[in-house]
Amino acid sequence: MNLRRRQLLALLGVGAGTLAAPSLRSSAGPGSASQGPRAAAAALPFEPVLAPLPLASDGLAASEQRSRYGRLALEDRVVVPEGFRADLLLAWGDPLGDSRVGYNNDFLALTPQGPERALLTINFEYISERPWLEGFAQVVGQPLPWSELVTALASRGGRIDCTALAAADPLWPLLRGVADQAMTDLGIGVATLAASPGGGWVRSAGPLDRRITGLSGLSRPEQRLKVSGPAAAVFRRSQRLGYDDGLGDRVIGTFANCAGGTTPWGTVLSAEENFQSLVCEPVFADGSSQHPRERPLVCREGDLEGLGNVYGLAGNKYGWMVEIDPADRADPGTKHTALGRFRHEAVAVKAVEGSPLVVYSGDDRRGGHLYRFVSAGVVRDPLDPRNSALFGQGRLEVARFSADGTGRWIPLLPSTPLDPFMPSGFGAAGLPVPVMLPNPDRLQPGGVTFTADAEVQAYAQRFPSLTALYPGGGEEQQGAILIDAHLAANAVGATPTARPEDTDLDPVTGDLLIAFTSGSPDAEGGADPAMFQGPNGETSWPHGFVMRLSEAGPVADGRFRWRMVVTGGEPWAGGMGFTNPDNLALDKAGNLWVVTDRSMGSSAADLFGNNSCWLLPRQGAAAGKALCFATGPMECELCGLALDPQERSLLLAVQHPGEANGIHRAGMEEFQAFTLVDRDGGRFSQLRQVPLGSNWPAGAPGRPPRPGVVVIRRLDGSALLKA
Repeated sequence: MNLRRRQLLALLGVGAGTLAAPSLRSSAGPGSASQGPRAAAAALPFEPVLAPLPLASDGLAASEQRSRYGRLALEDRVVVPEGFRADLLLAWGDPLGDSRVGYNNDFLALTPQGPERALLTINFEYISERPWLEGFAQVVGQPLPWSELVTALASRGGRIDCTALAAADPLWPLLRGVADQAMTDLGIGVATLAASPGGGWVRSAGPLDRRITGLSGLSRPEQRLKVSGPAAAVFRRSQRLGYDDGLGDRVIGTFANCAGGTTPWGTVLSAEENFQSLVCEPVFADGSSQHPRERPLVCREGDLEGLGNVYGLAGNKYGWMVEIDPADRADPGTKHTALGRFRHEAVAVKAVEGSPLVVYSGDDRRGGHLYRFVSAGVVRDPLDPRNSALFGQGRLEVARFSADGTGRWIPLLPSTPLDPFMPSGFGAAGLPVPVMLPNPDRLQPGGVTFTADAEVQAYAQRFPSLTALYPGGGEEQQGAILIDAHLAANAVGATPTARPEDTDLDPVTGDLLIAFTSGSPDAEGGADPAMFQGPNGETSWPHGFVMRLSEAGPVADGRFRWRMVVTGGEPWAGGMGFTNPDNLALDKAGNLWVVTDRSMGSSAADLFGNNSCWLLPRQGAAAGKALCFATGPMECELCGLALDPQERSLLLAVQHPGEANGIHRAGMEEFQAFTLVDRDGGRFSQLRQVPLGSNWPAGAPGRPPRPGVVVIRRLDGSALLKA
């Protein structure tokens, strides 16, 4: 049994000695498929979708793999296994409450409202400029003054500081005409669903349908989001080093809503991730924001950024975890600042009677960290809605991993000493990655990069603890640390990781599973090469991982054990056959569902084809394998995995179809050539036909692509995974 499969069986809690399914390089020779891969395939919980690469689970002998995979055509649709169907629930532009379904749906949460109805909470993350612009007039039913605004700003290089414009400036109608529509397509939505007689779900408009947009509260103060936790004191203070938006501890809107999670008491958590594309990310030592002029509006062909500048938004009020009650239409949402401000893309809530509430989250950037929040109070009843108050007070901690498989949580408190990760940790592995720390000029915002250990050591001597970096006291000081959580975590020595994009709790063991999407570095950071290595010890592995983390004792102990249990990549290179694991879900039996997020803007991962959904069974003949359950339309990302309570249907968000090339039109295609490796280790060539752009979900030539949500079920209405 190979190492990769043994690791996966460990993840799933299955003894390696109980199973003997073949690896990609099977001992079965040519012509013996009926006794090897094909016999194993017959016992699978469904017939896997044909992936673009030869897999251990495809049931084919080496000669059949060469024949089947020699020529391949990608499809612009949601492809599901035989005996299943994928139905569209909703798509961008559909009516929703007093607004519309937003753009680039991501996280999905299904909240039952009895046996026949449910509420679907949806995150709308960001705008993909090309398909959004190409489809706006047709989908929304009104023109967008994009071209006029681009022309008006051309002499300024497509960049403008709207905070410096007079109220009567003639540019305002164009600016608001574009920005208002873009911000409307961001945020959160709640839609009512009804159970379908044949299984699955359908839209059924109800009184709880609503939208929280990027502009909620701009014109109606009662819709402004609330704030809990220490950063509220920073927002309320009258004297500050930076910008004051004049709103105190209230916030206009939410945006960059990526991943999320649910609580046992029925609320939904929505993670604000790449907020830095809309507002200023750097903050001053007191936690106050840079002035919005530092993140001007950029509006030119292929580029729309800095939307917060149009409205004078304070950047320190974004990058939080937002809680909403989907069943309470009057709830504007609350940003829980005790959970920290960073590029959130994950949340898992552990509520155990008699113990503190524990929340895990990840910071999705190269070199971002894994965090744990421990509430000051304890959970009395996991189903009690009053548990939401526990988000308001507690301790935010950040993970420090050791290469021996142990780790500890470091509290982000004023008294915590500085112990930064050293640049040599990257340099010894040949990675030119700097270490970023809070600006040593504490009157200046943001961070400064360091490339020499001696410089970092001198920095730590000058600032021995976080209290030396973030002066003051009480909640204002703690709030400033939490607002600047990423740089504060760098300073105390948190381990830089490989883009933690999801955290989920194993229902069988209670352990934490973390999807790390990519170990490739960039100019601002990278993953610790001592921990995040490829199958053969590669110190920069772009294909991602899934980690299992086990708390070593009581919550207060702050120690854990970890091991890498899934590695993305080509099967013949030691990977599972997919790249860039993103969102995770575990069903009641502990089977792991994974969706992928390879970039559509780079050809580096073209080998893996369209983004996809995979099942990693916990038990049975398929344990230790990755089974392709679905592939998405062209240039999309699949995300938002959500199983219904009966586990008879799976909801998926189809995000940004056509992101790279927009609307697909006749003749828009290319041919790609790859060298693949069969089950016996033989190399062969594949010629692949790839449509450019998308027409999903309409499927008709020339129709604009629309992000949307699908529900996948068996044709006979039975459970997704049959025993």
